[in-house]
Amino acid sequence: MDINLDSLLDAIPAGIVNDAKDITRHERETVNYDSFSVGLHLQSQGVKARHPVIMIPGVISTGLESWGTEEASRQYFRKRLWGSWSMMRALVLDKASWKRHIMLDKITGMDPPGIKLRAAQGFDAADFFITGYWIWSKILENLATLGYDPANAFTAAYDWRLSCEKLELRDHYFTRLKAHIETGVHITGEKVVLVSHSMGSQVLFYFLHWVEAEGHGGGGPKWVDTFVDSWINISGSMLGALKGYPAVLSGEMKDTAQLNAFAVYGLERFLSKHERVELFRAMPGASSMLPIGGNAVWGNKTFAPDDHRNQTVSYGTFINFRESNSTQSPANLTVDESHAYLMKNSDTWYQDQVRGTYSYGVAHSKVEVERNGKDRRKWMNPLETRLPLAPHLKIYCFYGVGKATERSYWYREDRDPMSKLNVTIDTSLTNGEIDHGVIMGEGDGTVPLLSNGYMCAKGWRINRYNPAGVQVKVYEMPHEPDRFSPRGGPNTGDHVDILGRASLNDLILRVAGGKGAYIEENYVSNIREYSERVKIYEDK
Repeated sequence: MDINLDSLLDAIPAGIVNDAKDITRHERETVNYDSFSVGLHLQSQGVKARHPVIMIPGVISTGLESWGTEEASRQYFRKRLWGSWSMMRALVLDKASWKRHIMLDKITGMDPPGIKLRAAQGFDAADFFITGYWIWSKILENLATLGYDPANAFTAAYDWRLSCEKLELRDHYFTRLKAHIETGVHITGEKVVLVSHSMGSQVLFYFLHWVEAEGHGGGGPKWVDTFVDSWINISGSMLGALKGYPAVLSGEMKDTAQLNAFAVYGLERFLSKHERVELFRAMPGASSMLPIGGNAVWGNKTFAPDDHRNQTVSYGTFINFRESNSTQSPANLTVDESHAYLMKNSDTWYQDQVRGTYSYGVAHSKVEVERNGKDRRKWMNPLETRLPLAPHLKIYCFYGVGKATERSYWYREDRDPMSKLNVTIDTSLTNGEIDHGVIMGEGDGTVPLLSNGYMCAKGWRINRYNPAGVQVKVYEMPHEPDRFSPRGGPNTGDHVDILGRASLNDLILRVAGGKGAYIEENYVSNIREYSERVKIYEDK
């Protein structure tokens, strides 16, 4: 049986216990609002289960449990070392052991010798992160009201620490996902609806390449069109999440909405910034969230597509330094320059992992795009590869807008003699648009608007990225939180909490029930205007 809070009272200092109780109490208060109501309403209108549904969770939202049997791991056998009270217990009582288990081998990107962590499976893998903090549970409740159950719905949980290549090599993840999709179609006679969230959308985009590629999935060029009806892309970080950069550069992760408050509390309370840098770098999957598209998308030293008229400093300078007089604090850096700076200031093993796994550039011609289809390093990048040749496929992009989201940063040299880092966010700097070293822009609190919306509003309307003319619909949802609800209530647009939003659940159920054709696009933000300013154009 899993560890609960009461069993930790003797081991954890009273102040920490009180903080944890307070956090989880607020989370529990929001679990039951509007349970089943969306599904019951659609059921009354005659909507029912039609397409099999497969859900691909986002980064960090899937629990990881230990299956190691060597002496150091036996105490954790089948305990969740990510996503349960066992995680906090291990952090408090044996931090070094917890780190050894959670970090992958720095050279191979796989399990360290003697350690075996695996993604939890089934609906339990991602419905709650930790007791009281729901993630997918509300979507599951509403799907169930239409007639969904384990026979026609499935959560394709994965170990988010691994790169996609290693996910297949170690866990055969994409082979099993392909089999689940084919089985769903065989049993029901209907194509599958794929529902992805956050990094899960990047993983799914990789799968769409892998499944048809010779020597990989081997499904051939018509597989997606044959087996997949729709892709519901929820808050998809298609062009990365800018706040992933300071996590791997300097261990800064304050207010990371991808983690619930309790997880952030635990990592910040018990791990130094240097330990957090080491931790995140030893999870190659997380580096898929580094910004994609370079200066063409994110701007140069004087301009960014999402700059506002009255802005005093362009978002284009992504990393800024008040003091630029040393190698550690160079001149202000664009996204392209920031990536080079990260590589220069990283260990060789991390550089090799990133360069051998990912590509963050832009293909400006159809010839490049087609050539890139044979390079698995580019399969996660929608600006270097294309959608499948699936003219009957439908893509629905559902995401929140209107919540302040980290867009650029001010750094300084870390002069703390006890620190092992070169630089840190300059939290002493608050001036105008700069709040404790961070400049906020538009987005859903975690993923910037350009990442959520550009490919959907413009990128996939450029022929070389979508030569089959796959239909793409955008439905933006404004962040209108209930001020008395710690999770924002039924109208939140927050990156994670949107999974409980009433209108999002309504849209998902309509697509699953075969009524997606009646969904009309809904734009709230200026994403179409910003997208026209992005320096990516049709082939000449």
